[in-house]
Amino acid sequence: MKPKVVAIIQGRMSSSRLPGKILADIAGQPMLTRVYTRTSRAKTLDEVIFATTTDASDDPVAEYCDFSGIPFTRGSLFDVLDRYYQTASHAKADVVVRITADCPVIDPELIDNVVATLLEDEYDFACNRLPPPWSRTYPIGLDVEACTFKILKKAWKDAKEPQHREHAMPYFYEEVKLSAVSRQLSEGTSPRGFKVALLNHTIDFGDYRWTVDTPEDLEFMRQVYNRFDGRDDFTWKEVLDLVHDEPELAKINAGVEHKTLKDIDKRALKR
Repeated sequence: MKPKVVAIIQGRMSSSRLPGKILADIAGQPMLTRVYTRTSRAKTLDEVIFATTTDASDDPVAEYCDFSGIPFTRGSLFDVLDRYYQTASHAKADVVVRITADCPVIDPELIDNVVATLLEDEYDFACNRLPPPWSRTYPIGLDVEACTFKILKKAWKDAKEPQHREHAMPYFYEEVKLSAVSRQLSEGTSPRGFKVALLNHTIDFGDYRWTVDTPEDLEFMRQVYNRFDGRDDFTWKEVLDLVHDEPELAKINAGVEHKTLKDIDKRALKR
């Protein structure tokens, strides 16, 4: 029987660097809608759910999703792993795809590539990026992670460290040593025994920043969408062509420092 593949988009209003960003307007639509619409175009997905929090600050998110017909759940503010597990469990997912709500040019074809790799080669976890010390070859903001529900449940039960709970999936790939299978695929088994796959692009675009974490990032995305007349059916390679044709665009958010797994929301530690 075909496994049920569910994408879960995580998002909350209380972003530490740009509060309210997920409802920020991008060419006439909230960023949340842009991410949901583009994610929903992935052919391998059976369902897409927006997972926000039970915090009062996210009441507007729940109201917007309800009004717009976007399926949503509400869960822990800081324990994102629990939010994923509860949402996936309720949806009866066999495979869980992690997407973040600050990536408005997320590409459905890349989602399909990651899911296909996970299923066809029976990995526990597959992705198209890993944080340092590993290298990345796709632009920041095209990040896709996928895992089986079986191992998500194991992480939910066993993971204790703050970075495991807040970043949802590092429990699977921490300290994994990867070996190249081809120019586009590396694999390895983590010390915890998880079989991990990393998809690579043949040309390294890992320094390109296409996510929204600051006002500069938001302005960059607004400019990108304006170039496509507010449409959201363009591909990531069309964005690549755009920034190569108009190098001034990339300068808008060139000075933004990307967050890492070591960046834990200090508010979570004060509870």
